[in-house]
Amino acid sequence: MKWIPYQRYRTGPNSVVGTVLACPQLDSPQLGNKRDLLVYLPPSYAEGGTRRYPILYMQDGQNLFDAHTSYAGEWCVDETMETLAKEGLEAIVVGVPNAGSDRLDEYSPYRDPRSGGGKGDAYLRFLFDTVRPLVEDSFRTTRERAGRAILGSSMGGLISLYAFFAYPEHFGLVGALSPSLWFARGRVMNTVRRCPPILGKIYLDVGTAEGARTLNDMPWIRTLLARSTTMDGELYALLVQKGYRPRREVMYLLEEGASHNEAAWARRLPEALRFLLGDL
Repeated sequence: MKWIPYQRYRTGPNSVVGTVLACPQLDSPQLGNKRDLLVYLPPSYAEGGTRRYPILYMQDGQNLFDAHTSYAGEWCVDETMETLAKEGLEAIVVGVPNAGSDRLDEYSPYRDPRSGGGKGDAYLRFLFDTVRPLVEDSFRTTRERAGRAILGSSMGGLISLYAFFAYPEHFGLVGALSPSLWFARGRVMNTVRRCPPILGKIYLDVGTAEGARTLNDMPWIRTLLARSTTMDGELYALLVQKGYRPRREVMYLLEEGASHNEAAWARRLPEALRFLLGDL
């Protein structure tokens, strides 16, 4: 597969900073569809050499780098990474765009009677068997589990948490921003409860106004989002009970007044990445 500069991939206006490359129309035999793949390279990468970098696999890739491709606002991942590089924290970021109308199905390993879902394991096989080999063959990424992270928000946070606990051999770090713990009646809580402690770091956050008006303004969705605040606290307590040490192996951030949106996740991302990438 061929990687091309972002400015050639998207010839119109864009808000990308730093070095971002694209691999258009990557085939997924696991899911029977195609999607573009995006990769951000840290400032020192161009210096060459043998240095290998931690790697972040992030969901909803179209929302990460470019306000012009986002359907709900930009995470400003590229700007954040450029800033963190000045603090000595550098990583390669892989942005995996969602599949549009199939997003919810792909981001949940569980079936929900109201919302669907159930393709999460197939989506993760796409990451493990198609995306990761391509990226590792193309770039100087770490081969160590301890330096490999998976992150996402909302349903992307749900599939990221599930990946960390259900497939512990793949990721040593996970970031779940406002994860949809309520999906399928909270079955992910049982998954975490049953798993032995997994070596690594877990970042978890939520806002106190998650049930406020969102892009999806259906009342039952707002009710479930509001429940996320309580469930996040319950998950954090469960993780501490399982032996994860606060602010060393697990970090929980409750942001007062924050809603369920990209602006909130962009605001909290720097702190999440400082925690996950610190000491690597």
